[in-house]
Amino acid sequence: MPTSISEGKDWSLRLFEQHKPDTVCDVGPGEGTYARLFRPAHHGVWWTAIEIHKPYIRKYGLKNTAKRTDRYDEIHNLDAREAPDHLFHRDLVIFGDVLEHMPREDAVALLHKAEAAGCWNILVSVPIVEAPQGEVDGNPHEEHVHHWDADDMDGVLAGLGGRVDTMRGDTLGVWWWSRRT
Repeated sequence: MPTSISEGKDWSLRLFEQHKPDTVCDVGPGEGTYARLFRPAHHGVWWTAIEIHKPYIRKYGLKNTAKRTDRYDEIHNLDAREAPDHLFHRDLVIFGDVLEHMPREDAVALLHKAEAAGCWNILVSVPIVEAPQGEVDGNPHEEHVHHWDADDMDGVLAGLGGRVDTMRGDTLGVWWWSRRT
């Protein structure tokens, strides 16, 4: 779904406020949940989005305009797995409710790609309960392809080195990986 439940959002916001990133790449922003939540907490951030489903860009008004400052400064309509590395060279890369939409090996490779590109922090949010989902609103990319469990994601992010903070809720697991230990 292009939306996300509220679980873990307050926890994520506290870490965002603590780290105060100046550049963010939001992968699969859907309706722009994280930009709406985080933008008021730290002004002057350059927000980039990578959205695979072009209709969402218009439907959810993701492109920043003079009248709306709660969206993205730069948006790329492409599959993040094929995105150029420089898009991940940010203070923060957000994978909010997106990694379950691809095979596990692709998700792991994407996390490694972001780390190798030089990002300083990675925020991951995925369902940690069985959450079958097919195509939504004409978007075949909304299908849940891989079911993550929290221990698996713990191991994947620990494999990047750095520091990992975790919040496990009833439905979502949320991780903040930081290059800084």
